[in-house]
Amino acid sequence: MTFPKPHRITLPNGLRVVVVPMRGNPTVTVEVLVEAGSGHEDKKVNGISHFLEHMCFKGTKNRSTAHVIANEFEEIGAQNNAFTGEEYTGYWAKARTKHFEHIFDIVADLFLNPLLPAKELEKERGVVIQEINMYDDQPRSVVGDALDELMYGDQPAGRTILGTKENIRTLTRQDLVAYREKHYVASKTLIVVAGGITISHVVRLARKYFGHLPKEKALRKPPVKEQQSKPALVVKPKKTQQTHFLLAFRGFSANDPRFIAARGLARVLGSGMSSRLFQKLREEMGVCYYANSRATGRTDYGVFVIQAGVDNNRLEEVVTVILKEVQKLKEILIPEKELKKTKEMAVSSIEMGLESSDAMADWYGIPELLRFKRQTPEQAQKEIRRVTAKQLQSVAKVLLKNSTMNFAVIGPVKNKEKLKRLLKI
Repeated sequence: MTFPKPHRITLPNGLRVVVVPMRGNPTVTVEVLVEAGSGHEDKKVNGISHFLEHMCFKGTKNRSTAHVIANEFEEIGAQNNAFTGEEYTGYWAKARTKHFEHIFDIVADLFLNPLLPAKELEKERGVVIQEINMYDDQPRSVVGDALDELMYGDQPAGRTILGTKENIRTLTRQDLVAYREKHYVASKTLIVVAGGITISHVVRLARKYFGHLPKEKALRKPPVKEQQSKPALVVKPKKTQQTHFLLAFRGFSANDPRFIAARGLARVLGSGMSSRLFQKLREEMGVCYYANSRATGRTDYGVFVIQAGVDNNRLEEVVTVILKEVQKLKEILIPEKELKKTKEMAVSSIEMGLESSDAMADWYGIPELLRFKRQTPEQAQKEIRRVTAKQLQSVAKVLLKNSTMNFAVIGPVKNKEKLKRLLKI
């Protein structure tokens, strides 16, 4: 498969633009990203990045209310949304190619001209608090927050993206204005457009709308501090129908050359229905519905996670089995047939996942914003195919060890101390 090539332009004010022309594609996606997420927040305003994202939809200089904005998108059949992470916030829209200028205008207006009306601020507090409540009712979400706090403690990486209810109740309009002025600047902003468009058309609109965005100093998030010498455990007691847990090891940043191998290990262990964990826990033992693993890389740290929801009465048995599977990755080379299958799944998922304009925008957007190693889909596929069983084993020995092991669990755990004694490989 031949993928479209990205084109990169930097405006005089430092704002970056990525254009991915997809000849013949009937849609176009416009995404504006900014380096401003929960990792940039002080504890007293934790949650402000996400709250600001909500408020940008509550009226702009050119579109007075949330209803006007939503109606204008839907009148042309466009899809749109926004998202906040630890290191970024993004605003996007997707529509038929003929509506490119229209959705560019709306997304730019949301990003550049939000009114942040005080009346809407008071109402939106309730919306965000209900969003927090929604996730608090989901064990899989709660256990993820527990793991972050266990691993990173009282620093931004250990806090939630949504923030606390107490913070949301006390944030003021001036707080939002000050945070936005500090972070929504040209040097921290990226526009990515993918679809049936031309480079010149995108650059012309980028200069028209974003050429006057202030060229201020980019404020980076503080580096994540990591310190651990033995396995760590946190238990959140709760009456649930199954016990949910995350077994995690401190991993590699996205730019670390070992990160690609860490992702390969995660695929072997828990990606797909033929993976080792799925076969062992679900098909052989019948103790769970879901079981998976993943390697996640940020700008300055990473994590290798194994996740499952299991029979309440068999948690200790499951932990023992998983740790044996982890140990095998360190001691026994992955068979060539299994490795080939895993690589083929990863390579194919890239091709099947990049058929749409929004997927292509996502592929280039956040990595470009955060200055990860630049990779085309073809380059990523080549890297995946080059990984050997010996490389995977070598990385497993570095990655999967007692001194970096963390276990977060939510459910009716009966014997915390016994569980803690099991955490060793």
